[in-house]
This record gives sequence, C-alpha cells and structure tokens, in this order.
Amino acid sequence: MHPLSPALHGAKSLVVVIAGLSWSTLSRVGFGWFAAMAAVLALGATVLAVISWYNTGYHIVGRELRVHEGLIWRRTRAIPLERLQAVEVVRPLLAQLTGLAELRLEVVGGGKTEAPLAYLGVAEAAALRQRLLAVAGRAPEAVAPTAGQPAAPAPAGRRLHTVRNADLLVSQLLTPQAFLLPFGVAFVVAQFLSEGSWSFIAVASTLTAMAGVLLQPVRRVLDDWAFRLDRDGDTLRIRNGLLETRAQTVPLHRVQTVGVTWPLLWRMKGWLRLRLEVAGYSAAEPDDRNRPDRLLPVGDLRTGELVVAEVLAGVRLTALPLTRPPRRARWLRPLSRSAIGAGLDERVFAARSGLLTRRLAIVPYARIQSVRVTQGPAQRRLRLATVHADTAGGAGAAAHDRDVAEAWQLAAELTARAHAARRAGGDPRP
Repeated sequence: MHPLSPALHGAKSLVVVIAGLSWSTLSRVGFGWFAAMAAVLALGATVLAVISWYNTGYHIVGRELRVHEGLIWRRTRAIPLERLQAVEVVRPLLAQLTGLAELRLEVVGGGKTEAPLAYLGVAEAAALRQRLLAVAGRAPEAVAPTAGQPAAPAPAGRRLHTVRNADLLVSQLLTPQAFLLPFGVAFVVAQFLSEGSWSFIAVASTLTAMAGVLLQPVRRVLDDWAFRLDRDGDTLRIRNGLLETRAQTVPLHRVQTVGVTWPLLWRMKGWLRLRLEVAGYSAAEPDDRNRPDRLLPVGDLRTGELVVAEVLAGVRLTALPLTRPPRRARWLRPLSRSAIGAGLDERVFAARSGLLTRRLAIVPYARIQSVRVTQGPAQRRLRLATVHADTAGGAGAAAHDRDVAEAWQLAAELTARAHAARRAGGDPRP
C-alpha cells in the first residue's frame, strides 16, 4: 500500500476514539485528560496501522488477486477474478487531500466488500482497476505504467446523464426528515424555556439526537453530489460524491434487477429514483449509503426511461404490461390494491407495489434463480397467492395476491421464460 496509508488510518481511528469516549467522559475528566486519553489511544492505533501496512500487500497470479496481511497470524486471501461483479474506486476527504484512493471489489457470494485495498495512489488504483477488469474478461487489457510514468487515462465512454445538484438538493428537502425539522427545533426551544437550566450532557444528547435525524438527507446530498452516469461498451461507469468521491464500474451482464421508486413528495414534481441490484453486494451492506447500487438518485420520467433502456435493452418503463390483483384482494389491501400490479414483458418480469411510496422491480428473465408460490392463511381463504421471482442479489420481484390459478400459471411461465433466456444466452444449465 502507499506509505501514507498508516497516517490516514490513524486519522480515522482518532475520530472513532473521540466519538467512543462520549460526552459523559469529557464532562467527568475535563478537557485536558480527555485530550490526553484521545492522543494516547490514537497513537496506539497509528502504531498498529503502521505494523498492518508493513505486512499487507497484493499481487495478481494468473486469474486470482491475492492479498497478504497479518504479522503474528499471516493470512492470504485468493479472490478468483471470474467472480468479479464490480470494481469501485473510493476517495474519502483525507484521501483526496493526499492524492490517494481506495479500491473495493464486489464478488459473487461475498458477504461484504472483498479486498478493500487502502490506500493506493490514484494512478495506481485506476491502472489496477483496469487490469483486474481485463483479467476478468470485462475490458481490454490495460498496460501497467512504468516507473515515473502516469497511467493511461480510462476511456470516457458515452455520457448518459448528469444529475443537477439543484435537483438533488430539492429532492432531499422533499423528505420526511426535512419536514420534521421545524418540529425538532420547536421541541428543543420548548425544553430550554420549560427547564430552568440544562446540563451539558442533556444539551449534547438532544443535539446529537437531532443530528441523527438530519444526517440522512445531508449524507445523501454529499454522496450523490455531481452524479454522473456513463456507458463504455458493456459496462456502466458511475461517478459521484463531494467529500468522498466514488468511481464505480458495473458490467451490464451482472445486473440482476432494476428498482424504480416514486417517493410520495416527489410525485408532485414527477421525479423518481433508480437503483441497481448486482449479485454480491446489494443485500450484503446494511448501511444504505455504503451500497454501490445507485443508478439515478433523482430524475424525471423521461430520464428514467432513457437509463432503463440502456441497462435493460428493449425495455420501456412506461410500456410494461402491469395488471392488478382480483377484486377480492381488497379485503387484504383495501387501500393499496390499485397500486399493486405485475406482468410479463417480452424480456423482463415487472412487479409494482406500495401506496405512499410506489416501487417497481424489473427482473430480466435470464437473472431469475428460482420461482416460488406462497400463501398465507388469509390468502388461502380468499384463494389468492403470491409469486416470487428470486435473483442472485436477493431481492428479486414479487406479484402479490394473484388468483391461485393465475399464480401457478405465472410461476410456470416465469420458469419457462427463465430457461429459454438462459439457453439463448449460452448458459447450458437447466
């Protein structure tokens, strides 16, 4: 790794240490002792980071990326590059200031991001990403730069869309958190006026709770700032971020599902959000902001149609044949029955759900791993069933509350179309 890597890891540890010591520790021991404790712990973390950096390295052997780490207990991870799903170059704020970057790999079946290589020089990270994709058969072979020469720039590709930062800001103002802000401020003011005096811990706890509510839309703005989507052959290139920039490469043939979301407050402006599901990481990251699955953070219907047509060739977002469940399903969904729908397109299976927040899941037939028909007790009495089309990414799509006969017919048709799509794509598996 780059020689500055221990310094960046130590700085991150300092933030974690200060947060871990908490406000109550500061109020008990005083600022002087608090600063001394933080300095000692941060120094220890930096020493450990230096030792870890000295004993960590990587190299490519054939079609494997091998990562070595550990001092007392040596560990070598061998990652087969044919399992590679996506490669992401991430640059946190400190990495941007020092000219470094972090390389993250997403692989099939990974419970989390594999082999996060932190930190590398920007040129080295870009060259390594190109080489990994080339070895995995996803891109033309990149020639590694010689000493003292910069890496060749990656091809720019064809620009699909750039999100206006003004639209991004407005979209996050049209969220429940933004509408709850005045009530939170009013609550804090009322507490100050009703209580004679507040302790330092009480003030800090209240402000921390408010910050937790407000941070989500702020983080989304920072994460999706200057969002740009390009297409380069059979891959998507996604760049976004302000304080932490991300450059992600996703092979189109790895896309399992495209999800479309219409939040309630966005519908008055005709906006929607698009997300990708790629096998290996969509269900693995519990933190939404750490999932590299953004396809369009905010956009109008025309833009959404354009992007969906690029990712799923021949699919028109507004022309999907969606039908509602039978009328007796209103006993289970008295308000949302009209918002539910499902249907079979020539190339994809689509399912719509949600009342306040509308959601649409689009699954290519070739990506369907299994088909399930489920019935709950109420559904059995009403002769209804739900059909699930599962994908390797975990989410898939579900046609809720269909007539039982229709559900079994839909399941059989999904199975047949999935087999036919795999055979057409050269996959011999049944």
